[in-house]
Amino acid sequence: MTALPAGAPLARAMHLSHIDLRLDYEVDAPAHLRLNIEAARTGAQTVLAETLTIEPPARLRIGCEADSGNRYVRFDAQPGPLTIAYRATVRRPVVHVPATLPEVPVSQLPDAVLGDLLPTRYCESDLLARCAQQLFGDLPPGIGRVQAIADWIHDSIVYVPGSSDSTTTAREVFVQRAGVCRDFAHLGITFCRALNIPARLVVGYVWFDEPPQDFHAVFEAWLGGQWVLFDPTRMAPVDRLVRVGTGRDAKDVAFSTIFGAVRMTDKKLTIQELQDERAVPPRTPAPSGELRGIEKPDPVPKPAQVPA
Repeated sequence: MTALPAGAPLARAMHLSHIDLRLDYEVDAPAHLRLNIEAARTGAQTVLAETLTIEPPARLRIGCEADSGNRYVRFDAQPGPLTIAYRATVRRPVVHVPATLPEVPVSQLPDAVLGDLLPTRYCESDLLARCAQQLFGDLPPGIGRVQAIADWIHDSIVYVPGSSDSTTTAREVFVQRAGVCRDFAHLGITFCRALNIPARLVVGYVWFDEPPQDFHAVFEAWLGGQWVLFDPTRMAPVDRLVRVGTGRDAKDVAFSTIFGAVRMTDKKLTIQELQDERAVPPRTPAPSGELRGIEKPDPVPKPAQVPA
């Protein structure tokens, strides 16, 4: 066996996802749109190629949220048909998650994740705290308890398209025992927060058999000093998800936020996955002293210190 030079990156399995998204709208009156459909540029995935086309053309305002890495595009739309097309090829490594990750005491949590313990509009962790304690309070703390939460949701909540809408909360899902991927993730986040485990929502693209391709939602929990993904739906391997948006709940990660009279007339999403066993893993960002995790965006370099 030939030894690799010291410091040389080891090849490991990579998943390549080819994404082809088309959104068709009818604009009834002048409106403003904010899109969050572009793959995030994070340390755990590499955007190899992408194009964004808007017809009719519009002047775009492009931005990226520093804390989440969410990328967004804003523009004005005039009355008439509107078509948005996004294509991308994204490479993701197979992420190894240790089976012994512990929960982190609240007193030791970084300031940046403390807010992910609080109840939010869709995740009423304060109202479901007693339920969470009854179901999971006696389980040993750690990654196993979060996996037990994901397993319980999978076994207890029925995946029923159309059973919820944009106002459905985790408590309502818990009562009606039905929902879609966003609802499954919201309930997982809610139970985690009720147990003092920081958790947040992640949305993106991933290929699965049923139902037809659409944006997919999962959740991640802060364990052992890093964010770890969980998918209670079990619709696809979680480490194949191409991350688009990260937030405290669905209000932070809508793929399209519309201000005005705009109607969606069609949505088409095609995802193709390949595997490249010979690919070299993406560059690991240099430590910066800032919050890091499996899925944390590349850190922004700190400004040079000026001697006193």
